[in-house]
Amino acid sequence: MTSASFVLTISCADAPGIVAAAAACLFECGGNILDAQQFNDLQSGRFFMRIVFAVEDGSQAAVEALRSAFAPVAQRFSMQWRLRSRADRRRVMILVSRPDHCLNDLLYRWRTGELPMEIVAVVSNCSRETYDASSLGDIPFHTLPVTRETRMEQEAAIWRLVQDTGAELVVLARYMQILSNGLAAKLAGRCINIHHSFLPGFKGARPYHQAHERGVKLIGATSHFVTADLDEGPIIEQDVERISHRDTPDDLVRKGRDIERRVLARAVHTYLEDRVILDGSKTIVFS
Repeated sequence: MTSASFVLTISCADAPGIVAAAAACLFECGGNILDAQQFNDLQSGRFFMRIVFAVEDGSQAAVEALRSAFAPVAQRFSMQWRLRSRADRRRVMILVSRPDHCLNDLLYRWRTGELPMEIVAVVSNCSRETYDASSLGDIPFHTLPVTRETRMEQEAAIWRLVQDTGAELVVLARYMQILSNGLAAKLAGRCINIHHSFLPGFKGARPYHQAHERGVKLIGATSHFVTADLDEGPIIEQDVERISHRDTPDDLVRKGRDIERRVLARAVHTYLEDRVILDGSKTIVFS
């Protein structure tokens, strides 16, 4: 018998007794709550919760028994819920184009253990020679060139890779292609993008140049879930940096790369730890 810790996430309509019912169920199953965070959205009437707990018996049979025990509680409150072992590493696919600073940063954080995930593939519309071979190591790499005429075939190949590798999360690490509505829908809630701008401002191409022309004093980056609406997905993480009139567009691009790296890494880390819950066009992100 081996002990194990789990994460339980909950979202449902707010009602009295949710916390008590969840805690009582975990107690009856031998669970010891290590951390619990909740949020009651008074405007929408929605309730959100993240519970980290430990049990002495971490066997698969015990886990299934725990799921069965919690199911009536979930049904009672019409919950959307997820129970996951913290030992399970999410299977992640990374899509990238020519800018590789976000890719290299994710790979470094993965190798040092900062991002507990299993990288099942790196996919690019550029050749492998575009990137540092030592950074990629033995990670499966797939080159899938794309043109306007071959876009649907290329996306079909990406979707097959997602299915074949069992990827649970797709990360667009400066993947400079717009996903079709169809692929975005298939990846709903499990595809994270990094946008090189502080959304909702300066969307589209060359946002740092747009910002420079407007004389902004802050630049930033935004990591969000991908949806069919370009650059409109629920925001997970953002950060900014102060600039001045002395900064050139190239200075903004250089400083922006640093922001992009850390914002994307934080968003991915948040997802891997089950700290983000979708709430329509928004997200609930527990610290």
